[in-house]
Amino acid sequence: MDSEITTLKNGLRIITSTRPQLETVSLGIWVKTGSAYEQKDNNGISHFLEHMSFKGTQKRTALDITEEIENVGGQSNAYTSREFTAYYAKMMKEDAELACDVLTDSLLNSTFPEEELVKERDVVIQEIKQTIDTPDDIIFDYFQETAFPNQALGRSILGPQNTVKSFTADTLKSYIGSNYAAENTVVCAVGNITHQEFVNMVKARMSGYRLKTDFAFDKQEYKGGFFIERRPIEQSHMIMGFSGVPYKSKEYYDVAILSTILGGGMSSRLFQEIREKRGLVYSVYTFASSHSQAGLFGIYAGTEAKDIPVMVPLVIDEIKKICNEDVSDKEFMRAKMQLKANIKMGLESSSSTAEVLARQNLIYGRTLGIDEVVAKIDAVSKEDIRNIAGKIFSSAPTYTLLGSLDRYMEYDELQQRLK
Repeated sequence: MDSEITTLKNGLRIITSTRPQLETVSLGIWVKTGSAYEQKDNNGISHFLEHMSFKGTQKRTALDITEEIENVGGQSNAYTSREFTAYYAKMMKEDAELACDVLTDSLLNSTFPEEELVKERDVVIQEIKQTIDTPDDIIFDYFQETAFPNQALGRSILGPQNTVKSFTADTLKSYIGSNYAAENTVVCAVGNITHQEFVNMVKARMSGYRLKTDFAFDKQEYKGGFFIERRPIEQSHMIMGFSGVPYKSKEYYDVAILSTILGGGMSSRLFQEIREKRGLVYSVYTFASSHSQAGLFGIYAGTEAKDIPVMVPLVIDEIKKICNEDVSDKEFMRAKMQLKANIKMGLESSSSTAEVLARQNLIYGRTLGIDEVVAKIDAVSKEDIRNIAGKIFSSAPTYTLLGSLDRYMEYDELQQRLK
């Protein structure tokens, strides 16, 4: 993954990967902040700020921001996660500087007009209500909160409605002042643009960007536990989870391969056993999420309420098998090939590459070459898989259920059967 990096005097990192064969440029600003960097009384502010950043600056209205990008056929958007906030665009190569100007203007010069604040509070509250009404979305919030109780990492990205209603222009400015700075920001472009071109664009607009952040980081400590919400719906949902690994763990790729073998595709053990052989579910899969200090390993499945007592023991059986028996050469190599192929396929997209470059530099302080990543995957042994499985599945489980449930395995029984 060829890339160049320049660091400005204020510490801002500017990264490019030049692809002269393309007609477009994907570019954006990534900031290492999100809901895991909030306090209880401002939970949801990272996401709300992401919305409000496009609602007007000193020289552009909200409509100007949208129209300037779309008038030339470009696309722009933003997202907030637990540890990252991103503002990004994809443009024709001749319009890259326009996108850079709009994004930096939105980030640095937002005025947060009162009329837009009032409207956007309502918009975000509608987003919160939509999530609550979507069972296979809201269960992940319940799962996160149960795994990391009374911690920033356990709170929702959107925040509670009452907190969102309290946000003002001053609240947003205070949050920017503490959580946005050059030291935790990367600006990245991938496509038909030279490194020096992009450096000149960014330097002209962000050389005065503040140097340092000023906030207290909440400790991340996995706990586990049980949560159930009874709701009269057709399908019931389950997430069973365990302690995972942080970003910088030496076992990061061990976990990725374990997840792929157990529930990472149509050939995975859980998919074959629970869906293909028994027809109990439409969707069943595993996921591994990493954070700065902690991680999660989860198994999601959705089925009829009457089948939850049948399905959960099957999941436990597959967990015990992968802890106690060696994986086959065939599935081990298949999982490695899936991982490597997914990484390489993702890098064919300029937008995905920009995301990867930005996140790597914010997490590791450097770009990881594709050969380095492939070597790390190749270095994982079958013994490593068995060891990491034993480590993960011996942690306290997080057991989350949502649906029209009368019968289900109790948490204490779940713990006993996992031993």
